[in-house]
Amino acid sequence: MTGPQTIHPPTAFGALGRALFGGLVMGVALGAGTALGPVIADAVGVSGFAARLIPAALVSVLAVPLVVLALRRRGGSLKDLGFGGAGENLRSLLVGAGVTTAAAALVLGAGTAAGLLRWSRPDLPALAGFLVANGVVALLLEALPEETTLRGCTWSALRGRFGGLVSALGTTAVFLVVPGLSTVVGAAVSRLVGEKADPVGLAPGGGNPVDYLILLTVFGLMLVSARTALRRAPLCAGIGAHLAFLTVNRIAFDGRTRDTGWAVATSSPDVELLVPVYLLVAIAGFAVLRWAGKRRRRGGIAEGAGGADRTPVAVPSPAAPAPR
Repeated sequence: MTGPQTIHPPTAFGALGRALFGGLVMGVALGAGTALGPVIADAVGVSGFAARLIPAALVSVLAVPLVVLALRRRGGSLKDLGFGGAGENLRSLLVGAGVTTAAAALVLGAGTAAGLLRWSRPDLPALAGFLVANGVVALLLEALPEETTLRGCTWSALRGRFGGLVSALGTTAVFLVVPGLSTVVGAAVSRLVGEKADPVGLAPGGGNPVDYLILLTVFGLMLVSARTALRRAPLCAGIGAHLAFLTVNRIAFDGRTRDTGWAVATSSPDVELLVPVYLLVAIAGFAVLRWAGKRRRRGGIAEGAGGADRTPVAVPSPAAPAPR
C-alpha cells in the first residue's frame, strides 16, 4: 500500500498559463463568432432575432466547450469553475442579478430624482419582448462565455496559486485584453470570408479606448466580487450580475435604438458616469453578502462545537464541518 499522496499547488507559471488560456479562448470565440455570425445569417436568409442569435450561439459554442474540455483533461469538473446543481445555479443567478439591479435602481433612481434622467411611459409588451430576446442573446454572446472563461477558468487558475487580491486584479487584467484581441481575430476572420473588417483597437467599434477600459475595469471588479460573494454555484452569481448590467444599460442609455419599449432621456452625456457609480454600489453589496456568509458559517461551527461539549461522552457527536 502506498502512503497518502501530497497534492501540490500549481506553479506560478502553470497558473498564469491557464489564466491566459481563458482570455485567449474568449477573445478568439468572440472575434470569430461575431464575424462569422452575420455571414451565416445572410447565407440562410434570416433576420431580426434569429440573425442576432446565430453569432451569440457561435460564441458560446466556441468558448464554453473548449474550457470544459481543458478542465476535464486535468481531471476537473464544472464545480471547479464555480457551477453547482440546477437549483443552486438558479438561486445564485437570481442573487447576482438582484444585487446588481438593486444597485442600479438606487443610483439611477437618485439620478432621476435629481433630474438627470427622464423616463417615458413603458410599453409593457415591447419591454417584455426586449427582456426575453436580450436575455437570450446576452447570455449566449457575453454572460455565459465570458464568465465561464474568465471568472471561471482564469479566476480559478489564479486563485489556486495566488491570494484573492492578486487573483482579482489578474482576472480583470485578462478581461481588459479580450475586447482588443477579439477585434484582431474578427478582422482576420472577416477578411478570410471576403467581408469588410471592423476597426482593430482596444475598444470594439472604434470607441474611446480610455473611457471604455476604465468602465471595463470597474465592471470586471464587480463581476469578481459577484463571483466571490456566494459559496454555492458562485460563478452563476457573476452570470446574473453580467446579465443585469447589460439589460439595465441597454434600457437606460440605449433604449430608443434597441427598441426596448422604455425610452430614457438624459440631461447630458455625462450622466453615463452613473454607471460606474452603481457598479461600485454593487461591489459593496456583494462584499456584504460575502461577509454575511462567512459570519453564518462561523456561527454554525461555533454552535456545533457547543453542542458537542454538551453531548455525553459515551455518545460522541459528529465533528463539525471545517470551513472551506
